[in-house]
Amino acid sequence: MAERNMDMNKCPMPVQDADVRNKNFEEVALGYTYDMAVNEARRCLNCPKKPCVSACPVQIDIPAFIERVANEDMEGAFEILSKSTSLPAVCGRVCPQESQCEGKCVRGIKGEPVGIGRLERFVADYHREHCTDSPVMPEQNGHKVAVIGAGPSGLTVAGDLAKMGYKVTIYEALHLAGGVLVYGIPEFRLPKAIVQKEIDNLKAIGVDVETNMVIGKVLTIDELFEIGNEAVFVGSGAGLPRFMNIPGESLKGVYSANEFLTRINLMKAYKEDSKTPIQHARKVAVVGGGNVAMDAARSAKRLGAEEVYIVYRRGMEELPARKEEVEHAEEEGIIFKTLHNPVEILGNEDGMVSGMKCVQMELGEPDESGRRRPIVKEGSEFVLDVDSVIMSIGTSPNPLIRSTTPGLDANNHGCLITKDEKGETTREGVYAGGDAVTGAATVILAMGAGKSAAKAIDEYIKSK
Repeated sequence: MAERNMDMNKCPMPVQDADVRNKNFEEVALGYTYDMAVNEARRCLNCPKKPCVSACPVQIDIPAFIERVANEDMEGAFEILSKSTSLPAVCGRVCPQESQCEGKCVRGIKGEPVGIGRLERFVADYHREHCTDSPVMPEQNGHKVAVIGAGPSGLTVAGDLAKMGYKVTIYEALHLAGGVLVYGIPEFRLPKAIVQKEIDNLKAIGVDVETNMVIGKVLTIDELFEIGNEAVFVGSGAGLPRFMNIPGESLKGVYSANEFLTRINLMKAYKEDSKTPIQHARKVAVVGGGNVAMDAARSAKRLGAEEVYIVYRRGMEELPARKEEVEHAEEEGIIFKTLHNPVEILGNEDGMVSGMKCVQMELGEPDESGRRRPIVKEGSEFVLDVDSVIMSIGTSPNPLIRSTTPGLDANNHGCLITKDEKGETTREGVYAGGDAVTGAATVILAMGAGKSAAKAIDEYIKSK
């Protein structure tokens, strides 16, 4: 057994210098070296009760994989990860470990928790760079399942079912598979080559991926059953953007964060030869305080904006974005205008954004969510000098699938209704998970839903 490392603090993550990285789209975090990973792994106490595992949506045996790293058995560590997750290189980069596994780490009581996410990333990257073995094609069981959406939940359910022997076909509306992993999360947080490698691994075990397939238009769920599928999983995400319904939102230079990030990440609109070029604004306001808002703001900075503002109606402590993303944004020069809220977007005679009228806020009594309710300060109205506005206040599921599928019920927010955590919907044989059920949430929660649904689909088909 490796000697324990009792350092109170986790090994720092090497990163690009802030004044360099805010001008490029290369990955910010550079990853642990071999020695850093081994040293950090030896901080794990290998607790017998494994509190970190209970906080992991996909139930990775965290102490076991970390113990392998501590003993320099990197392939053994990868094998343990692979039993629970199909996307370890992704989760290690974008999972909110601080509120999940690391939030329960015993080492975090008197110091910093073990860098579980950083170790997961290291193991996945090490395997990708050093392993030359091809994935083994499982023996087919003769059953077919259709998966709608190639995002985190769809990729997870497809991978788990393929390993059980099912013939799985993923139907993806866009021209590239990956869902939010390719259109939503910027290259500097999640390199697209890593996502593509994970998809290639799924194809190697027999998963078919059909792109440009808008279910509800090209094919309906009824037609998916007619061509031989015994079950259908809906993992179509939540790609319909929300707006504030304030004056000026139809002006040129106003984007939803969804459109802005999709055009940058998927269509490479920042390139000079792009067929779908995007405005290179001078001063940008991003309305919202979540991870998507941070991604949009940091992307706008990389496009050359002189000033980028995060406009959020609550305070810094209430920002829903990950602490690490907020810190990276601050380091890169993003200006936080918290306790502010827009009331109108102003335009010039050409229909372009010329400013944003805002009011200052103060926090009152807690609302039903437990957070203090923001209240407008009297007489605080002012104009923020910007020429572009990006709305990042949430998304909801697109209604196309539910509107073309009889018997598939949704709630008032447009999210599909499931009977339990297994993902069974109100239509027999149709399962759902991820943002299509919960609304916009995290990658790892979508993956957890995919794992649960895969197990339920297997039980359903075997019981027929």
